[in-house]
Amino acid sequence: MIDIRRLREEPDTVTAALARRGVHAGELKHLLELDEERRSLITEGDELRARQRQIGKEIGGASADERPALIAETRLLSTRLGELEPAQAEVERRLQELLAEVPNLPHPRAPDGETDADAVEVGRFGERPEFDFPVRDHVEIGEALRLIDIPRAVRLSGSRFAYLRGQAVLLQLALVRYALDRLIGEGFEPVIPPVLVRREALFGTAFLPGGEDQLYRIPEDDLYLTGTSEVALAGLHMDEILHAGELPLRYAGFSTCFRREAGTYGKDTRGMFRVHQFDKVEMFSFVLPEDSWEEHERLRDLQVGLMLGLGLHGRVVDIPVGDLGASAARKYDLEVWLPGQSAYRELTSASNCTDYQARRLKCRYRTEDGGTEPVHTLNGTACAVGRTLIALLETHQRADGTVAVPDALIPYVGAEIIG
Repeated sequence: MIDIRRLREEPDTVTAALARRGVHAGELKHLLELDEERRSLITEGDELRARQRQIGKEIGGASADERPALIAETRLLSTRLGELEPAQAEVERRLQELLAEVPNLPHPRAPDGETDADAVEVGRFGERPEFDFPVRDHVEIGEALRLIDIPRAVRLSGSRFAYLRGQAVLLQLALVRYALDRLIGEGFEPVIPPVLVRREALFGTAFLPGGEDQLYRIPEDDLYLTGTSEVALAGLHMDEILHAGELPLRYAGFSTCFRREAGTYGKDTRGMFRVHQFDKVEMFSFVLPEDSWEEHERLRDLQVGLMLGLGLHGRVVDIPVGDLGASAARKYDLEVWLPGQSAYRELTSASNCTDYQARRLKCRYRTEDGGTEPVHTLNGTACAVGRTLIALLETHQRADGTVAVPDALIPYVGAEIIG
């Protein structure tokens, strides 16, 4: 969540920044009023407790005539404190509840706008493939080569599921090792995190409140299946104080992810582009505040390098403030060219969440003066395995119906051709 101190000290700056994200000034004014009420109650309580302690000392030396008045005052103080504590707790609850709904302050250079059309292209990578034969999409290729079986998966589990078979399985596992090996070489520690998490972790990463309709929940255990290992990687240092000298901490998490895709009926229903279950390799960084924007560019460049190594063409876009997730201050998407759709489609993203998630997760670092401050957290998809598989099949398809394996994956797949 945002820093209430900054809102208190720089109300005009924060209000103007959040107005770009659709937050009304009245909401922030109400937050400041609650904050003032909370601080007033805390001050009054501190003063009353100090007076209680003073009276305790005075009673010992008071005369018989003075003691009844002091005892009566003590009772009044106790009564008032009994009223203050629940009032303070209620104001604190309301304040935290409203703070949790306020998104992160956007980076000044993040573009304005609310939709995909408002994204700003900042670069391209790779060469766009050209074909001298009719182009097929991943479903046609996958079914012809017995790599993808959607009808049987639908019969088993319903819509938005698929079986991967044969060489597609090897290609999928190759993508995971390819991404992990390169990230390990860049100083990332590989992690296989839990995919079932408590509500606190989803709140800490700002997937709750507001994202309940996209999550699979197991009510009996009060656990959720995560839509990204970002949640579990962020929770790795929840409620911890880190040493500044050990930062940055970089993790590469591999996990199966689950997403309900509520509200997307009729959108991307063909094939495997938008499914309920998928695998992903996710980058996550804990860094010092002064290093986070450089780290953001680093994550984006790593993503581009991974895509270039697979022979894919695409573009990098700067996402508009109205289309950012609650926790992100700025986000880049990498959109890969899918010949079967003749369109650029989102493959990966990289977000700088500054101190927003860390404040909710209570993840801090020790400063030089002995105090603590929230770290900055960043996340970026290294490999969205299913969508990357789609891009590989469509980009590297050949006239004879087979698919060429990129050089970087041949050692993992054990073959140069799929087919």
